[in-house]
Amino acid sequence: MRDLYLNQTICFIQETFQTTDFIPLHVPHFSGNEKRYLNECIDTTFVSSVGKFVDQFEEQIATTAQTNRAVAVVNGTAGIQVALHLVGVRAGDEVLTQALTFVATANAILYNNAHPVFLDVDLDTMGLSPNAVSDFLEEHGDLREDGCYNKSTGRKISACLPMHTFGFPVHLDELIVVCNKWNIPIVEDAAESLGSLYKGKPTGSFGELGVFSFNGNKIATSGGGGAIVTNNKALADQGKYLTTTAKQPHAYEYYHDTLGYNYRMPNVNAALACAQLEQLQGFLKKKRKLASSYKAYFSTKGIVFRTETQDTKANYWLMCVELANKEERNLFLETTNAQGVMTRPIWQLMFRLPMYKDCTRDSQKNAIFLEERIVNIPSSVI
Repeated sequence: MRDLYLNQTICFIQETFQTTDFIPLHVPHFSGNEKRYLNECIDTTFVSSVGKFVDQFEEQIATTAQTNRAVAVVNGTAGIQVALHLVGVRAGDEVLTQALTFVATANAILYNNAHPVFLDVDLDTMGLSPNAVSDFLEEHGDLREDGCYNKSTGRKISACLPMHTFGFPVHLDELIVVCNKWNIPIVEDAAESLGSLYKGKPTGSFGELGVFSFNGNKIATSGGGGAIVTNNKALADQGKYLTTTAKQPHAYEYYHDTLGYNYRMPNVNAALACAQLEQLQGFLKKKRKLASSYKAYFSTKGIVFRTETQDTKANYWLMCVELANKEERNLFLETTNAQGVMTRPIWQLMFRLPMYKDCTRDSQKNAIFLEERIVNIPSSVI
């Protein structure tokens, strides 16, 4: 019976993508001005970190995120690292985040020589649970004049870093209430959620800062790239300064007055991103059509296809199903991949990785449940 359903699933995906060849998980879709903008970069020789497309990209992504400002960076991970620094994360501090995430989320914390604290996720969003954050802070939090401290470790808790898993927004209103109570700034890891909405407002625009990724596998890509978005002009100015090597403006002198980062986005990448952002609404529409098709199919098989929660509109970046248990998950993965249909399990929880095995964490009940059951299925724009 299981073999029949799996073979039917493979056939359905092949029919959906109109091929019996290898079907990847997610590939970029280029059907707009990509070539024209790239040729313009080459013709003008502005291919590096200076050029009109960098400025244009920052304007476009700020408009998309409905924020006042945006800062282009080389990738999303670098953006999170700098965003955490901008809200005050320093060496030895703690950052509240989730263990069910791509490793870049945790790495960006460690790049600041800070300590990740891994808290559980909600089953419906697969993202950081406001209840888990509240429970942890009620037990360990110590609110002082200069911020919140972990009374068990003595360390300052300098930020909360939720990640919108696969483009499904976390419960932002509840999380904001908790973090405001404990005076902890929120930085949104919105790397996967470009185009997703929470109560009609884009993800990335709720925290002090938000960060998007434009990696090659994202819904809109610049090949490699990212963006920090914010409504705080001072933070945006400082972010731009730090990510462009902290160089003081001068006609010809080189003077850098603090430690900066060479995290600049090249103009060629920005050109690609500009062309992609012009098509974003079309991508989102096609994604929702594919998600609707998957939902209808899997409902006849008794398989849970993960959909958006109430008051949200997901971008359906990577679509996923929830299998009955780990055995069913492994069978699904083995069978589909053997037949040329690329599927992937959700990430291993961060505390299972050697560099994070000793980090503070809670029970991770929901995260472990999802780790054993969630599988991503082909999700490209078609």
